Amino acid sequence: MKGMIIFCVFIMILVFAQFAQGQTLDEVLDKHLAAMGGKEKLATLNSVHMEGNLTVQGTDVGVAITKLYNVGTRSDIAVMGTQNYMITTMTKGTVFMPVFGQSSPNPMPDDQWKAEQPMLDLHGVFVDYTTKGTQLELKGKETVDGMECYKVAATFKNGSTINFYIDTKTDRIYKTTTKLTVNGEAVESFTNFTNYKQNADGFWFAYSTTNSRGTTDFDKIETNIKVDESIFK
Repeated sequence: MKGMIIFCVFIMILVFAQFAQGQTLDEVLDKHLAAMGGKEKLATLNSVHMEGNLTVQGTDVGVAITKLYNVGTRSDIAVMGTQNYMITTMTKGTVFMPVFGQSSPNPMPDDQWKAEQPMLDLHGVFVDYTTKGTQLELKGKETVDGMECYKVAATFKNGSTINFYIDTKTDRIYKTTTKLTVNGEAVESFTNFTNYKQNADGFWFAYSTTNSRGTTDFDKIETNIKVDESIFK
């Protein structure tokens, strides 16, 4: 009898611990969504067009990114007299980089495509994540570049995983990391998001992003514009 009581208490502790963690995760996500304008506002975002410059070793590269909700995203890069692009859709990814000697479009590496596919959800990966089949786990807090961040690990329906680091002061995403395979080796890919501002339509965006290629500063972000789906083909 005593053993049964101890067992029941142990089970209750586990259940309450999981419940407390779930509540904490919900609190972190609720604050984040509020900082981004709220679920209702995000649900009205259907398309985005961004223009800016990527600084690579002192050279400015023109960048234009067009996204259509759950359809596709296209990045156009003008550099050294060449027109390059990367396209991600719900079914595949395509890369054409003549600046690197490519003569025709190539399929995007599978793990890169899987990592980018969830980002086609312009409403945000944290909105109604359970109905989308996304698993989230709050990993506590970590210090990133001197800032205290919540770490949220996401596993998406397609099997890809991304770590989100949410600044505890602003409740906005500061950094994401994921593992990609490059030339047969696993490497960690990262993106930092800074300089958050509202555009003319009241949507919040990071106007500066930094990854291994350099920093992109956007000077123009338009939302809910008409997008011809043929650009993703």
